[in-house]
Amino acid sequence: MWLETSCDLSFDIDVPTPFMLMLRPRSGAQQWIAREEYQLTPSVPVFEFTDDYGNLCQRLVAPPGHFSIHTAAQVMTADQVDQAPGAPFVEVQNLPDAVLRYLLPSRYCESERFGQMATEITAGRLPGFDQVAAIETWVRDNIRYEVETSDIPISAVEVNMRQAGVCRDLAHIAIAMCRSLSIPTRMGVGYRHALDPMDLHAWFEAFVGGRWYSFDATQVDNKGGYVTLGYGRDAADVAVYTQFGPAVYPTNQQVQVRRIQPE
Repeated sequence: MWLETSCDLSFDIDVPTPFMLMLRPRSGAQQWIAREEYQLTPSVPVFEFTDDYGNLCQRLVAPPGHFSIHTAAQVMTADQVDQAPGAPFVEVQNLPDAVLRYLLPSRYCESERFGQMATEITAGRLPGFDQVAAIETWVRDNIRYEVETSDIPISAVEVNMRQAGVCRDLAHIAIAMCRSLSIPTRMGVGYRHALDPMDLHAWFEAFVGGRWYSFDATQVDNKGGYVTLGYGRDAADVAVYTQFGPAVYPTNQQVQVRRIQPE
């Protein structure tokens, strides 16, 4: 399907404030970027770089006063999320080098704390895709998806204690459990068509059967319409904006995703 995405962020800045942004989707195996817009008001110098996870990032210093960011893109992405029941577990010694980092505990995904829990949830399942699917189902059925319940990221342990969270939090506990079974798992952030309520979104991906597969414990179908802005170990790696200095929060944030016909 073809989608048009947009994100508008506005800030009131008191002092010159450095920002790092992750707001440009990149073409790859799962999506093709046909057109982009990126507008800053007022216009300031921007320096772009690729981070350690292959994400396109931008650096800038926002001047005092009202500062706004507008991004938009036309993207071709899959209508359905790929499913591969029975796709096998890949032994650690056979994993690609670039995938190994997604086996390790990270700031919000304390995988060393979830081994027994994950083993019980996946009992009787074939190692690999079927284990991840069992974890996805368990999170969907047992951790309440509550919009606007968490202003800051919380760790997988905290999610398990609260039994509730936003999409990012549900991804964290699923990632921690998958990693505890030696399945490389990463977080994706970006957009999803027909998300309700519409906002930026987070999900997780597991490496089984020699490739990455997407999973989303907040959704009950395998419809596609995902547009990825970034991948990382957890929310610490994939913030769409990070500012330094006195805390600055958006005075306005609007996200839109609509289906289009390509020009």
